[in-house]
Amino acid sequence: MNRIALVTGAGSGIGRNATLALATAGFTVIATGRRADALEETAKQAHKDMVHPFPADVTDENSIDALFAAITSKFGRLDVVFNNAGNNVPSINFGDLDFKDWRTVIGVNLDGAFLIANKAYKMMRDQSPQGGRIINNGSISAHVPRPGSAPYTSSKHAITGLTRSIALDGRQHNIACGQIDIGNAASEMTERMNDGVLQADGSMKSEPTMDVQNIGNAVVHMAELPLDTNILFMTIMASEMPFVGRG
Repeated sequence: MNRIALVTGAGSGIGRNATLALATAGFTVIATGRRADALEETAKQAHKDMVHPFPADVTDENSIDALFAAITSKFGRLDVVFNNAGNNVPSINFGDLDFKDWRTVIGVNLDGAFLIANKAYKMMRDQSPQGGRIINNGSISAHVPRPGSAPYTSSKHAITGLTRSIALDGRQHNIACGQIDIGNAASEMTERMNDGVLQADGSMKSEPTMDVQNIGNAVVHMAELPLDTNILFMTIMASEMPFVGRG
C-alpha cells in the first residue's frame, strides 16, 4: 500500500530532513511551506517522484483548504502528518514583549498547527480505510522555558494540550496522535547557539547540538508504527544540553 505523508515547514531544517527521511522509508510525501523555491530544493534531494512540493501558508485557512483539496484529488488519502511548521521572535523579557510579536508566534505555532491537524483529522476520519497518524512538533520548551521566551514556550505548552486532545478524540476514528519534543537539533535555527545562548542565571553559554538526521529517523519510527500503537510523547535531544537540571 502506498503510504501518503504530509510535512509542513518542509523547506528547511527539521522539516526538510523529515521529508527526506520519510521519502527514503517509502512514503510519498507532500512537502509544504511558504517558499516554493525551498520546497523544490527539498524535492530535488529526494528519490524521483517521492516528494511533491505544494506551497501553502499554515496561518491561512483558504490556503490550507486548497492544500487538502489537492491531496484528496491527487492521492485520495492521507496516512501521516508531521505538523512541523513553526517560528519564533528574538528573546525578550516578558515585560518588554508586545502583542504583535506574541501573535506572530502564536499564529504559526498554534493556530497553524490547529488548522493542519484539524483538516488532517477530518480527512483521516472520512477516508476508507479510516485512520491515520498526526505527529505534532513540540519542543523542549513544552516542558521548561528559556529566558525571554513567553510566546514560544506558551505555544509549545498548548501543542501538548492539542496532542492529548487529538489522541483522545481520535480513538473512535483510528487516528493516533503523538508529539516529538526536540532539543538542539543542528539547523538554521540553532546556528546562533555557536555564539552563546542566554541561560537562566543571566550568563551566555554555547550549547551542544545533535545531527538533525536523528530527528528524521525518529519521525520515521513514529510514522511506521501500526495504528494500534502510539508514542504519545518522545523527547529527543542533544545529550549534554542544559535541559535536565536547567535553571
